[in-house]
Amino acid sequence: MMRNLFQEERQKFQPRLPRILSQIECLEVVKGDSTQSAEPIKKFFPQTANKPLIQFRTNSHNNRFPLRVGVVLSGGQAPGGHNVITGLFDALKKIDQNSLLFGFTGGISGVIENRYEELNGDRLNGYRNMGGFDVIGSGRTKMETPEQFDLALKTCNQLNLNGLVIIGGDDSNTNAALLAEYFLAHGCSTCVIGVPKTIDGDLKNELIEISFGFDTACKVYSESIGNICRDACSSKKYTHFIKLMGRSASHITLECALQTHPNMTIISEEVAAKGIGLNQIVDCICTMIANRAQNGQNYGVVLIPEGLIEFIPEMEILIKELNSLSTENNILEKLSPHSSDVFAMLPSEIASQLLHERDPHGNVQVSLIATEQLLIHLVEKRLKTWPGYQGKFKPLCHFLGYEGRSSYPSNFDANYCYALGFTAIALIHAGLTGYMSALQKLAESPEGWQPIGVPLTKMIHLEERKGKQKPVIQKAHVDLQGEPFIHFAACREDWMWHDAYRYPGPLQFFGPPSLSDETTFTLKLEQKQTIGAH
Repeated sequence: MMRNLFQEERQKFQPRLPRILSQIECLEVVKGDSTQSAEPIKKFFPQTANKPLIQFRTNSHNNRFPLRVGVVLSGGQAPGGHNVITGLFDALKKIDQNSLLFGFTGGISGVIENRYEELNGDRLNGYRNMGGFDVIGSGRTKMETPEQFDLALKTCNQLNLNGLVIIGGDDSNTNAALLAEYFLAHGCSTCVIGVPKTIDGDLKNELIEISFGFDTACKVYSESIGNICRDACSSKKYTHFIKLMGRSASHITLECALQTHPNMTIISEEVAAKGIGLNQIVDCICTMIANRAQNGQNYGVVLIPEGLIEFIPEMEILIKELNSLSTENNILEKLSPHSSDVFAMLPSEIASQLLHERDPHGNVQVSLIATEQLLIHLVEKRLKTWPGYQGKFKPLCHFLGYEGRSSYPSNFDANYCYALGFTAIALIHAGLTGYMSALQKLAESPEGWQPIGVPLTKMIHLEERKGKQKPVIQKAHVDLQGEPFIHFAACREDWMWHDAYRYPGPLQFFGPPSLSDETTFTLKLEQKQTIGAH
């Protein structure tokens, strides 16, 4: 096999740890005030509600004893997952060389079905600082039935696990919260710890500053967007519509806008908050295109979040009606007059996707709808009758998605994920369950990061799913009052009319820390650091 010199060099990278975690065998827990869960949440989590926030401090005593820990990769890939696992392994061996790490294959179903392998140093060394989830694979199984919980408990008891670490997003960490509760209620001593993963950036709150993978994915996408911006102002004849991952929130789109300064960026949360309709969105794009054409700028770049279509008021209503009629014949005849009018304006490809692309529950698969093509179709049609428009509209569409999920992790994500693994082991070492591994002060250098344990139940709220109230971890949307959006809103008018494009270039792993260790603009702005207008 031909050598991959970059991969060999990248595997040599030694992630930087917070100072306190370098002494993991000498840590003791500092419990903060108890977190208060709402009464309905307590009914689902009588054992684990109202847990305290956890911090750590060092003491003079080595508390060494071997641990047996299992790990699960759950949900979609995110850069850095392998570093969480190598962080778990190195932390275990630092505490006691006889500690063991077991990887459950194929996601949480591996725990249910008792599929696992022991992960040793030789097995893991080839995955250090690598992208993807391929060391043990992932899965999307949801914990829903008593039989699943009972089988998971039997697996953990059979392996005599001190801890089970679930690396995943909001649904996966909801699984972790439910498992922690179930294990305590049934006398199982296995501690369950969650790790915040999702490139979408929607697993965050006042205590979880960022989910891992977001930094890397945004840098990967921003490189491509910057290249497209450079091409746009070089050829001067194409308008690029770029759809970005993020169905439930627009964090990726906002971060990439801050990184690249496109001519227009649509933020789903703003569309919903202001009740901006599809026709208004099309008019805004047409206004930009027509005005730029008057200046001889028959080109531009528009960023679109993947989930936009669900946030547009009339499309949201239409999709809900279609979902409610999913099993009926003659669906179109039963739509409300308003939804019928909306449906009639859609191009045939989009109409077909709405009618025929259904998930196992009969709902429209919104993530498969080509929103960028819908906007191109409507803009092209509108420009034909636009007063005074004499420009040349040549649209191109792009979808930046899966290429961002399994990239080599950035230095930030490599360090962050490694430290998340250490923090998870510190929580298990202290006998704590029902927590999410987290770090704070992430805009600082890694040595100053502060490891904490956040009660999973603190993030739980109730949602109606399949007609029943279910506990789930709430997704975080873009805060329209937050510093990242405020900064963006102050700049976007200038970016619309002027070619203020920013070209981030490729993801950097080596060289000056100002290049290789830089984190997201979103995180910097949220922690009151400046990024400059240009």
